Amino acid sequence: MNAPWPRLLRWRLPAAGLALVAFWAVLAGRFWHPYYGFTRFVQLDEADHRNGIREVREHPVFVYRGFNGYDGAAYLQLAFHPLLDSAELKPALDNLSYRARRILGSALAWLLAGGRPEHIAPTYAALNLGVWLCLAALLWRALPVVDARSWCAWAGVVLSAGALHSVRLALTDLLAVTLTTAAIHLQEKGRSRTALVALAVAGLARETALVAVVALWRGPVSSPRAWLENGLRAALAALPLVGWMTYVRARVGPADQGLGNLTWPVVGWLEKWGDTLADFVRHPDFRLLIFTTLLATIALTGQAAYVLRRVRWADPWWRLGAAGTTLMALLGTAVWEGHPGAATRVLLPLAVAFAVLAARERAGWLWLAVGGLSVGSGVMALAEVPQQTRELAAGRGNGGAFVATVGEGWFGIERGRGAAWVWAAERGELVIAVQPRAMADGRVRLRVRGITPRPLEVRQAGLVIFRGNLTTDYAWIDLPPLATGPNGELRLELASPAPPVRENPTPGARALGFALRGVEMR
Repeated sequence: MNAPWPRLLRWRLPAAGLALVAFWAVLAGRFWHPYYGFTRFVQLDEADHRNGIREVREHPVFVYRGFNGYDGAAYLQLAFHPLLDSAELKPALDNLSYRARRILGSALAWLLAGGRPEHIAPTYAALNLGVWLCLAALLWRALPVVDARSWCAWAGVVLSAGALHSVRLALTDLLAVTLTTAAIHLQEKGRSRTALVALAVAGLARETALVAVVALWRGPVSSPRAWLENGLRAALAALPLVGWMTYVRARVGPADQGLGNLTWPVVGWLEKWGDTLADFVRHPDFRLLIFTTLLATIALTGQAAYVLRRVRWADPWWRLGAAGTTLMALLGTAVWEGHPGAATRVLLPLAVAFAVLAARERAGWLWLAVGGLSVGSGVMALAEVPQQTRELAAGRGNGGAFVATVGEGWFGIERGRGAAWVWAAERGELVIAVQPRAMADGRVRLRVRGITPRPLEVRQAGLVIFRGNLTTDYAWIDLPPLATGPNGELRLELASPAPPVRENPTPGARALGFALRGVEMR
């Protein structure tokens, strides 16, 4: 009589995989916004918004306060002009020629959006969500996932710091490693030409992907003919990137080659260890962040150690891991610094190679545990969803979207039980950004109440568009059809001539007049 455990295990593995995907979808889905879409992933800051190309001001993109931008903001702007045919790109982007090398994600977003500017930003921002799903499905087959060990190896990659930080920051690393994984999987299936094409395309996502060409090499190491053929494969894999870089140079000038990201062997790795351990003393308020960074550094070190413990030159996944380990030894301070640092993304191919080797060789649980330690940093990347501190409401429907923010005259926004409200003493400004920007008959509803019964006026451009009386209970008021200004905004002023009333008798109590709890728009 056959034992039921193998059949039960076959059912449990896919179910556990789907549960993990659902967990990731919940984490990532929290970043979606009715007005901004997934552009919170891009991390475009106030300087990028002010100095960037006009499209980032004409279309909804979430803006981070202060100077808090990241590279995804550059790739997003390239997505509007993937042929580099806008004069605004060079002053808008730092080191345009260098960033333009990694054009694949930006070009894909342009194609998927059909070249329509209003769809490009949300498409680029959400691109890595689809790429992550592709990597999860591809790696499931490449390992393959057939038992608990291989499932853990798979989970250690898809929830790793490198994978999830690529999603969180809308970067190109995830696309490059997905294509690299596809290339080696195709090579194992005997489709060497298609594999070479996939790797060549990966080089347009991130140039370091081309080091994986060693995984596509064939023939004995001692054969001169094999070396000649492998050299030709390397040249063919690099050809699209070389051609694109030639175009970039002709279009916008020479690029920084990025050699500053490399240093003497293991120097950057040793600095990372020293800095991470010292950060526990220097930054005691951020110990969880530092601890997960330490775990991610241990994970990378463990993955490299597993690859180096035994030479398996005939295995393409081992050659990928060896190439990643070599790159790891040469990475400089700029790539290692931070929490957890760009190294977790750059070395994603090493994580994939480790997972495949460990699963196929049925590595011990200790190896799997060490190699998957960056999962904590990965989950932390999606733990906190950024918010606009002045945003009161947002929504979409009927082909449009809006976001309402409070201006001068209001006290701070209060939140509780899924609702947000704000009090004013006598007057308060409300700004409603609308897409599409040009709208002649916007229907706005406001949910308001008074601290005591009192009159209320709503004005637009100094003209009274509503006059009524408030009670102490929240009630909806409907404004007449409104037209947006030239910048696609509705600017309203709410005012009450009645004197404000102190909210309670304690010292420092606020003098309140009326509250706004909801905004709806059709």
